[in-house]
Amino acid sequence: MTGKTLKIKAAKRLQRKRRIRSKISGCATLPRISVFRSNRFISAQAINDEQGVTLASVHSKTLGLKANIESAQKAAEVFAKNLKEAGINEVTFDRNGFLYHGVVKAFAESLRANEIKF
Repeated sequence: MTGKTLKIKAAKRLQRKRRIRSKISGCATLPRISVFRSNRFISAQAINDEQGVTLASVHSKTLGLKANIESAQKAAEVFAKNLKEAGINEVTFDRNGFLYHGVVKAFAESLRANEIKF
């Protein structure tokens, strides 16, 4: 890919991110789960936007995992456990401008399988 193509892809993701964030927000009772995916790792945070506080988080690097579908499912299981310990059972999902397929989709479906509602 050329530099121009990468800039266009990044600009489109930023545009999707802003559009999504204008519609959703997290609070103490219904936090926002923000997912970030890089080529090497995946991370997620449960955020209370009213106070600007992170309630729970997970990063695949600390778990020794990569950014593939199997690792995303394992990271989501750990994240669901962290959410339940914090007393959170229901959330809003922020895909952070990433398309809902592959790693992001596997992460979301694994959260649902571990009884986190959104």
